[in-house]
Amino acid sequence: MAERKRQLVAHELTEAALQLLAREGFDAVTIDEIATTAGVSKRTFFRYFASKEDVVVQLLADLGAGMRTELAARPTDERPSAALLAAVRVPIAACGDHVDRALSVVQLILRTPALLGRFLERQAQWREELTRELADRLGLDADAELYPRLAAGMALTVFDAVLHRWSASDGREDPIALLDDAFAVIAPALDATNGLPSTN
Repeated sequence: MAERKRQLVAHELTEAALQLLAREGFDAVTIDEIATTAGVSKRTFFRYFASKEDVVVQLLADLGAGMRTELAARPTDERPSAALLAAVRVPIAACGDHVDRALSVVQLILRTPALLGRFLERQAQWREELTRELADRLGLDADAELYPRLAAGMALTVFDAVLHRWSASDGREDPIALLDDAFAVIAPALDATNGLPSTN
């Protein structure tokens, strides 16, 4: 019961923050205003989040885990490009399934230097997770071999490019179609794994 209440309060704070930040702009909104809109005290806000940035970045926290989980679940004989495409499709599909909410968050992040900095930090963490997972799949040493880190970096560059293009179109373009088009460009490089374990 306590955990459910905690989740409910966190959800209310997140929703209040996103509405205010999207409407007023990141710099114009105070923590007091977020707390008041959510119907809680400022002290309660700080029990859940350390800053305004954390409210938005928290939404991104599960995306990397979702990508790594999907990559780990892919068939071991699947081509690297197909496995990485499936992994990156997880957060991109989430954007497509919740266009209004996701678009406002993505645009807020990309247009706010403080949030963009935190987002890039998060992507660096995801790159490390995907690098390790891909190395495990291929039986490679993630620290000694270039391929896993390069491949993870390419996949996340696609992720970033798709978000920028989707955001710039105000959600009019299909993010999954953009993702598929982008992966078609990088797939030959991802699958040119000379000397790596054979894949189909």
